[in-house]
Amino acid sequence: MPEALNPLNALDSLNNFLIAGGNVLFIIMIATFVMWALILERVIYFTTAQGGVKSRAVRAWQARSEHTSWYALAVRQKLLSEVKLAANSNLTVIKGLVAIAPLLGLLGTVTGMVEVFEVMAVTGSSNARLMAGGISKATIPTMAGLVASLSGILMINILERAAAKSVSDTADAFDKVRD
Repeated sequence: MPEALNPLNALDSLNNFLIAGGNVLFIIMIATFVMWALILERVIYFTTAQGGVKSRAVRAWQARSEHTSWYALAVRQKLLSEVKLAANSNLTVIKGLVAIAPLLGLLGTVTGMVEVFEVMAVTGSSNARLMAGGISKATIPTMAGLVASLSGILMINILERAAAKSVSDTADAFDKVRD
């Protein structure tokens, strides 16, 4: 097996990366893992369960004997709201994690720079070799937070469009039902 594909080397590389980035990088990793778990849950929902939710709502609307009264329109709105609620589930949490990732990266920057200043204060000089550890702890979390946020922004846009399309398609199916 090539060395690059060896799982033990991958774990060692991940461990070295986490050590170089400091404690904040571990928090960013956990937040990113949770964000992507929720994104994958939404992708699975849209590919498997969303059709069933829409068809149940359409069947409930079709089962009504009339579709024009105030009460019927309230029922229609309720059914659309249920589809929208199911489609938008967890999107707010994903947006929050997308927003917090760069802030966690900034926290990593600040803690890394504090380490640089601490080295300067203890040694009384600006020894570049001693400051390198703090500088890597300052830049690695920033990069990781931005990468996590950018990937989340891309996916949240895709998921929001899928949710809006789902609600729109359901409303269109309701409109095709005639008395």
